[in-house]
Amino acid sequence: MHWINFPLIVIMVWSGLRIYWAEDVYAFGILDWEWFKFFPESFYESLDLNRRLARGLAFHFNFAWLFTINGLAFVIYTWRTGEWRELAPNRRSLRGSLDVLLHDLRIRKEEPPKRGRYNEAQRLTYSLVILLGALAILSGFAIFKPTQVFPLTWILGGYTSARIIHFTVTIAFMLFFVVHVLQVARAGWRNFTSMVTGYELVDIEPPESAETTASTEETADV
Repeated sequence: MHWINFPLIVIMVWSGLRIYWAEDVYAFGILDWEWFKFFPESFYESLDLNRRLARGLAFHFNFAWLFTINGLAFVIYTWRTGEWRELAPNRRSLRGSLDVLLHDLRIRKEEPPKRGRYNEAQRLTYSLVILLGALAILSGFAIFKPTQVFPLTWILGGYTSARIIHFTVTIAFMLFFVVHVLQVARAGWRNFTSMVTGYELVDIEPPESAETTASTEETADV
């Protein structure tokens, strides 16, 4: 379920950019000083994202349902198996995440300890990504059906606010995936392939041969 999110989010970002092209209203700056516009026209042209709005809408809405179903399946699985305990951060996670960051930047030599399968930075980040996924789904519904799900749209601050949230979550997902893929690749090729395929190859030590066993028994008899 984890690895399925990668192609789903790639398709949703690709189709979402086609939708955003029709009304690209956001820019980064202070007051009247615009530093960067999301996105330059050359960006759309180079990736062939301009025009074809209907195709973008069709892909985005259909794959949004798959993303939602996969997310629900992941939440139910982690809850029923108890794996949520491996992901849930605690009050030490923020400080522990800073220690992990300092180690990754080679400022700190000692590797921070893990609590189970994940270190504190992974616990904090993965939990945040799950919340971002839920926020992406809720804000997406608020944009798609603002009248039918008016209470949800109102909670998110209205249509304009929900759209800003949805766009911001998308940018956060893109940044996370870049860092996540680099970190997984840094951990080794086997770790990288396990993220893509959904399983990990583990070396199993071969059992002792019969000759070695017999030799051990003879030594014991002597």
